[in-house]
Amino acid sequence: MITKTNPAQFIGQPASGDPLRNDDFYQAMVNAMDVGILAVNTSGMTILANRTARECFGACQGVHLNDVLPELWPQVAQKLRGRSRSVEISVRGTEKNYLVRVSPMLLDQEQLGAVCVFVESTELEEMAKQTAFFKELTLELDTIIDSSSDGLWICDADANVIRINPASERINNIQAGDVVGRNMHDLVNLRVFDRSVTLEVLRTGAVVNLLQQREGKKLITTGTPVFDSNKRITRVVVSERDITEIDNLQRELEEQETIKDQIRNQMLEMQQEALEMRHIVAKSPNMIKAFRQALKVSKVGSTVLILGESGVGKGLFADLIHKNSERADKPLIKINCGAIPESLIESELFGYEKGAFTGAQTGGKPGYFELADEGILFLDEIAELPLSSQVKLLRFMEDGCIMRLGGTRSRKVDVRILAATHRNLERMVEEGKFRLDLYYRLKVIPIYVPSLKERRECVLPLILHYIDSYAKKHGTPKRLSRAACDTLLAYPFPGNVRELMNLCERLVVMSETEVVGLQDLPVDVVKADTAELAAGDVWPESITMPQVVESTERAMLAHALKVHGNQFNMAEALGVSQPTIARKLKKYGLSEAVLRSTC
Repeated sequence: MITKTNPAQFIGQPASGDPLRNDDFYQAMVNAMDVGILAVNTSGMTILANRTARECFGACQGVHLNDVLPELWPQVAQKLRGRSRSVEISVRGTEKNYLVRVSPMLLDQEQLGAVCVFVESTELEEMAKQTAFFKELTLELDTIIDSSSDGLWICDADANVIRINPASERINNIQAGDVVGRNMHDLVNLRVFDRSVTLEVLRTGAVVNLLQQREGKKLITTGTPVFDSNKRITRVVVSERDITEIDNLQRELEEQETIKDQIRNQMLEMQQEALEMRHIVAKSPNMIKAFRQALKVSKVGSTVLILGESGVGKGLFADLIHKNSERADKPLIKINCGAIPESLIESELFGYEKGAFTGAQTGGKPGYFELADEGILFLDEIAELPLSSQVKLLRFMEDGCIMRLGGTRSRKVDVRILAATHRNLERMVEEGKFRLDLYYRLKVIPIYVPSLKERRECVLPLILHYIDSYAKKHGTPKRLSRAACDTLLAYPFPGNVRELMNLCERLVVMSETEVVGLQDLPVDVVKADTAELAAGDVWPESITMPQVVESTERAMLAHALKVHGNQFNMAEALGVSQPTIARKLKKYGLSEAVLRSTC
């Protein structure tokens, strides 16, 4: 075994006086190296160590490797025994980390020891750590991108597709392999997309939002540019969101809001359905109040007195109460007290027995009270009920029993009473034409139905509803011109809803064209508009300022047309341009039609 530390002896050659062969020369050579050099013999004794090895690990000639680098010695010993190829090991110096390469020293296939080369690895390890961190960060970002429910596209500054995520594949019904690496210009030319938000971003250099249709879906796409330190675009990130379902939900919400708006957002959905089914329109506060009262009393069994002018729809209120009551599956019997002869009213209401009077049916006949048992009896025009019948009605309301005309025994019936009148019952009581006790029996819950002049907000919806309703009924599509609509809005409708309905049906049936114009309106309706409003009489209390302005403007144009005869003279007289006159004449449907209707 070699135990001397002379390098010349170590390598099997005799020492000489040649300066290139002495120990100082070898020591100077290894000290000049930037890396650490350490050589040991087969027993692990250090026979050569350069400056780096001495300063960083305290390794000197004659010191055993296990004493200075115990963590390295087992690996070196293994190499000395096994003659295996070189291996790399990481060790810690005084201040830095080193990567050690251990290589066997061989001479004529005989192993003389091992050489350890130390290379500083602190920076390498930091780089390795950073690389691992970036790999982990990249994996995390990939996971986030791929798991996003929004589609994501990433393109470079030349509009080449770099990446898309699975959500984009699903939304656009494409595969990433079909588009990655391709240019957006080519994809647009091939009609894969109708428009590219990426190209818009590259053109404008700013964030771009587009609404697009793809594969039957509605998408909102947002393109965002990514800039480098020189303010140049390096990437374009595009996010896609499928808003088809959101759009459908929004449309449904808008439809629901439209329905709610018909009754001023003040009734529940069930109430809205009931009102729409009965063709009832409530836009004004007083009409909404009346409906609320009707719907509230429908849940109880109290007697209701419905008041209001003729034609306001008192019968519809009775229908509404019946439909929403606990008696909805039982009959609603409607009686117009003014339409039955006074001599027959009692027998019609209460029935009669066999032989009660001349011409009576054999076996008698049940009256309306018996027919309405467990249901509701609606007595319209209750003020027309004769005093004798009022007495029997009062008796029924007190004990729930009736007696047929000519009968001897009373019958118990379960009937709820609804009554209606357009007359002033209090005045009739004072005049002795109506019983005071019956009046108070009927007036348990009074509901006043406002006339059209008291709810002008309802006029236009009613007109549009009945025009559309009669147009569908007769199979002739109709719509109102602006001028005709404005004229109808200014008309007072003294006959209330009944007159409005009749007028709408007349316009649908008698107008020659699809558009119902001013020339199709009755003369009295047009004259009421042009004469009353143009003359500066008292305006209806419920008319709005825009209606006043438009009605006055229309009346002035109609008068000027009649006086001057042509647009140029009208423009000069009214102080406006001829195109303005032409536009407003067209707006209000004025021309020869007005002249014919006012002549």
